[in-house]
Amino acid sequence: MFREMRRGKQLLSAEDTAAVMNRCTNGVLACLGDEDYPYAVPLSYVYFNDRIYFHSGKAGHKIDAIAKNPKVSFSVIDEDTIVSEEYTSYFRSVIAFGKARIAEGGERLEAFRALVEKYSGDQPEAAKQKEITECTQAYVVAIDVEHITGKEAIEYVNAKKK
Repeated sequence: MFREMRRGKQLLSAEDTAAVMNRCTNGVLACLGDEDYPYAVPLSYVYFNDRIYFHSGKAGHKIDAIAKNPKVSFSVIDEDTIVSEEYTSYFRSVIAFGKARIAEGGERLEAFRALVEKYSGDQPEAAKQKEITECTQAYVVAIDVEHITGKEAIEYVNAKKK
């Protein structure tokens, strides 16, 4: 159903792909927006239990698009170093495909806790817990990942071989 990556030598391992997802702090969600125009929006996320989670207001373009069609893609750029003299860039990135849905109950709490830890882990435990339990004005959206691949520049692949 999903295409194989054309340049298979540059495919990241599952472990390296997960590491990119865990280390990065923002990505781009792409979905089908108004009048079937693509809608891509940058956002903060957490990769937790092999799913992608983010928080969102309960109304707006993103939520409307997901309600209309839950199929989405999500991309993350980990590295993008311009190498002028080679007329290229050395890159590392990940793209995931899946279906988005509103997380509820215990899953919502666990995912929200993971988001809080990723972005505010240095805050006092009581403050973090208060934020998690008292935030009711936002959704936590889950992307159930169906396919995920990471890719890096051939120069990085070759450097690993040396």
